[in-house]
Amino acid sequence: MSISIKRIYEMPESTDGTRVLVDRLWPRGITKEKAKIDLWLKEVAPSTELRKWFGHDPEKWSEFKEKYRAELKDNAALAALYKLSSKGKVTLVYAAKDENHNNAAALRCFISHDAKP
Repeated sequence: MSISIKRIYEMPESTDGTRVLVDRLWPRGITKEKAKIDLWLKEVAPSTELRKWFGHDPEKWSEFKEKYRAELKDNAALAALYKLSSKGKVTLVYAAKDENHNNAAALRCFISHDAKP
């Protein structure tokens, strides 16, 4: 299983594999053609309430990951990510400026640790 993360504003590369946008809102200033997204899974993004509460504050990172994991617990769309990642390289694409404290980073960690057979 190979899962990476990448900002949507970075150039897509052939080595990205399947590019999955994991944000609830489409990122500003980028066209769908330029983004080269294979799948947009809004359903795996944090709730609006959680996203606004977190605000990409590194001090809230641990609590954000716990709350986000709880939101994902019964998320049916997560199955699509497990299936894709079992077939080949997946790049989780996000718009946040913070490369270490964002929902894609948390999601990659969850999928990698909780990988389904």
